[in-house]
Amino acid sequence: MYQNGMNVIGFKPEEVTMTFQLVASILKLGNVIFQAKSNKDGTDGCDLPNMSEISDVCDMLGCSTELMCEALTTRTVEAKGDKVKRDLEVAEAIYARDALCKAIYSRLFSWLVSRINDSIKVKSKQKTKAMGVLDIYGFEVFKTNGYEQFIINYCNEKLQQIFIERTLKEEQEEYVKEGIEWIHVEYFNNAVICDLIEKRPGRKDKPNTGILAMLDEECMRPGNVTDMTFLEKMNVSCATHPHYESRGCRKNQSDKTLDIDVFRLKHFAGSVVYKVNGFIDKNNDLLFRDLSQAMFKCKHKLLPSFFPEGDPKLKSRKRPPTAGSQFKASVTELMDNLLSKSPNYIRCIKPNDFKKSGQLDLKLVEHQVRYLGLMENVRVRRAGYAFRQIYEQFLFRYKMLAPETWPSWHGAPKEGVRLILVAQDVPVDEYAFGKTKIFIQNPKLLFDIEERRRQKMHDLATMVQKIYKGWKQRTYYRLMKKSQVIISCRFRGFWAKKQYQRTKAASLVLQCYVRGWKLVIIHKYHNGWKVRKEYRRKFKSIAGPKIVKFLRVALKKRFLLRVKSGLPSMSPLEKTWPKCSPLFSTTSDQLRDIHHKWRCMKYRQRFDEAERYKMREKLTASKLFKDRKPTYSQTVPVPYKGDYQNIRQNPQWQKMADKIQDHHIIFSHLVKKIHRANGKLVDQLLVMTTRFMHFLDHRTMMIKYMIPLSEVQRISVSPFKDCVIAIHIQKQQNGDLWSKKGDYVFLCDHLIELVAKSYLAIENSSSKPPEVQIQNSIPALFGGSEVEITFTEGMKDLPSGTVKAARKKHNLTIMVQ
Repeated sequence: MYQNGMNVIGFKPEEVTMTFQLVASILKLGNVIFQAKSNKDGTDGCDLPNMSEISDVCDMLGCSTELMCEALTTRTVEAKGDKVKRDLEVAEAIYARDALCKAIYSRLFSWLVSRINDSIKVKSKQKTKAMGVLDIYGFEVFKTNGYEQFIINYCNEKLQQIFIERTLKEEQEEYVKEGIEWIHVEYFNNAVICDLIEKRPGRKDKPNTGILAMLDEECMRPGNVTDMTFLEKMNVSCATHPHYESRGCRKNQSDKTLDIDVFRLKHFAGSVVYKVNGFIDKNNDLLFRDLSQAMFKCKHKLLPSFFPEGDPKLKSRKRPPTAGSQFKASVTELMDNLLSKSPNYIRCIKPNDFKKSGQLDLKLVEHQVRYLGLMENVRVRRAGYAFRQIYEQFLFRYKMLAPETWPSWHGAPKEGVRLILVAQDVPVDEYAFGKTKIFIQNPKLLFDIEERRRQKMHDLATMVQKIYKGWKQRTYYRLMKKSQVIISCRFRGFWAKKQYQRTKAASLVLQCYVRGWKLVIIHKYHNGWKVRKEYRRKFKSIAGPKIVKFLRVALKKRFLLRVKSGLPSMSPLEKTWPKCSPLFSTTSDQLRDIHHKWRCMKYRQRFDEAERYKMREKLTASKLFKDRKPTYSQTVPVPYKGDYQNIRQNPQWQKMADKIQDHHIIFSHLVKKIHRANGKLVDQLLVMTTRFMHFLDHRTMMIKYMIPLSEVQRISVSPFKDCVIAIHIQKQQNGDLWSKKGDYVFLCDHLIELVAKSYLAIENSSSKPPEVQIQNSIPALFGGSEVEITFTEGMKDLPSGTVKAARKKHNLTIMVQ
């Protein structure tokens, strides 16, 4: 059944197995027996006679038998840097074994609770409402009350205090705050008892006055510390407190109902006598560091996370918190959680102390009603108001009950609420107006208003139905009209087709007559051609072709001479070309293309390899930014310099370059890095070589980050006139500092040149060019967190190109002009 429940919750099979292994190991540890022995140096130690139990525990936890035996029978003591290992006596070994069992069980229980909460929690990131149930038995008063009853009763005192704060104190304070006439109802406030148990001093020169604080102080004090010394300390500090009694106090020395080793607290539920035996040991509950280190070394997957303090790399030797401190922190967290919610209370009254049905102890019941504060609560409820709500919320829910407030009210919310109550004829003595809330005294009035709202909602629903039916009929009418248009269109097409066929038949008849007439004309011209051909031999017919041939050659020669005299310059950018006759337009276009290619070839032959690479950079910049970045057109006539800071001549850089074997500098400039946390601008020196992108301190010339160009995945810029550039680094699990920092965002005055040079350098380094994005919103990764970088225009008062950045949670907004 337990395994089936874990599978339903969502536990993996290996997690279920590991849970069973830990529970079984706890049971097996309880069977371990220690046998006393005497060492050669005269000290006492112990042995483990039943090694079979130890072997089973080691198999389940995944550790060696020698490690477990050593951790259970010895202890390492460290003092002033020296470590001494000594044997444990039987009593100490039993204490260490029990402490280990309790630690494993406690941490396994906490892990199960956390794992179940993770499995059943709401996955949506939207804000949701939560409902919880806190079930607590109540005060424990036994014949002998110890540390456990003291802790449980302290928790009940805190719960009673929050009940008083929320139901009696806060409600009456709310009436006074809202300006409602109110007669104060007296009640017992148990804050004095809570202070007695948990109060700490406000100054260092005053001793601890709370019982828990004194208990922790006694546990940490060196020397002979016993439960009686703790009781004596309480008798001194709490002797004058009205809710503390002990035989050690002068006021209770004659009280025979109190033993020497007990003290009595007057709780709000009654007086409880506590026996101090075991308070020190149960509050300490220390786990030796040797056992923590042994658990951390186990191969069981859960134990290293259960015992992080056993990591030998940790240098902290801080004493673990006591059980009382841990419980107090848990109670404080519970109180904070309850104060942030709106709790409702179910009070259970015990009819008798014998757990018998049909038997009612009136004195016991009256005592419970009195100490639970139920009478004061009833008086406050009867004299107060059953319902209260903020004016805006009340107006939003019931605005349909008054014609003045429906469908929307633009005046003061309080006036709108007054109009609603007047429209419903509500008596004036049934409600009261506060400063921010409306108070309704009788619940029946609220139910009546809610019923009227329900009836009004039916009327509104009828109106919605009416509008919907009208919309439906109107839609149906439009559909019918559309169908009529389609039918008319198809009919007109059919009728036009029929008329076309009739016209086509008539045109065929006409064509027959026309073709007959054409035949007569053609026959006449044919006869004339035959006659001219017959008599052409009698005339000088060769003169015409010779004249035509001469004219053709002369026109071609004139065309070529005009082209030769009007050729453009050798610049490839020259687009002029001599005009020509339409007869030679095709030839002119071909000659223009050939001449342009020849000019480009001659222009390229004038440059060496370095100049060609600069042309390649210009071409890359044109391909990336033309018609995409407004500042590109300004950089076209400007030659690229690259080393703007003259780093090649810097002796500090030369020494550093020799050390890292990276000399060839492509680009250097003083940039402004945008801080990832707050968006502030920081001056840094950027030096890019053929292998790395270096970020240096511009004052000391020390390298802060050295990013390989092969790790650059993407480059992003905005479509505005700013000079912001984002370098996106490939995400790595275990990388250097530069990879853990995430992407880099900075300002560079020569952005177009930097991106073009980076594009070619990364392509040469990794055989794959990076992706260049130009958009308003850029996703980035800052230290493992995803951040959205958004560019906006809006700083009209500042000069063009000015940048201002601001970081808020997962958004980095960059405002440009």
